[in-house]
Amino acid sequence: MNEIVEALPRIQIQLEKTMLLYQAALEEVLTRINILNREFKIANSYSPIEHISSRIKTPKSIFKKMQKNNIEMTTENMVKHIDDIAGIRIVCKFTSDIYAIVNLLEKQHDLKILVHKDYIKNQKPSGYQSYHLIVSVPVNLAEGCINTKVEIQIRTIAMDFWASIEHKIRYKYEKDIPPHIQRELRECADIVKFLDKKMIL
Repeated sequence: MNEIVEALPRIQIQLEKTMLLYQAALEEVLTRINILNREFKIANSYSPIEHISSRIKTPKSIFKKMQKNNIEMTTENMVKHIDDIAGIRIVCKFTSDIYAIVNLLEKQHDLKILVHKDYIKNQKPSGYQSYHLIVSVPVNLAEGCINTKVEIQIRTIAMDFWASIEHKIRYKYEKDIPPHIQRELRECADIVKFLDKKMIL
């Protein structure tokens, strides 16, 4: 018991340093996206980005996810296994804008894309649509440069609306959504898909 008490300050410092790392990575990627957004507006009088939001998972939420996946709760495992500690959501007007942004991010020479998940071409059974990237960005700290993961979700306004409603319903029913509501959500997702296609005609 005494060993645990003595270790707590060290664990707290490690956690704070790790969370600082993810905050810095988030700000680094946000800066790049905002520069691309402004550049588009200057060059084309148009930007594919409608709005941007971001968040850092709380330690409680991170450890809950680790517990659910039977991962030992250490900061090392947190960094290794949890990809969405730092998250950015980009909302666009059109589906074509999503792929334009992905293409621009792929061209950033020191932004390494680790994972592509295209839930637009490969829609989830629930109806969820979005484009997910896990990227790694260099963060310069006093101890050196550390490559850190950030999740980027890119979706249209219609996809974002559907995802927001689905998220609220999932928590209302404690993630056990009744079958008839699941069917209605899927039908709404098909309407969203149709609307996005119709808007680019």
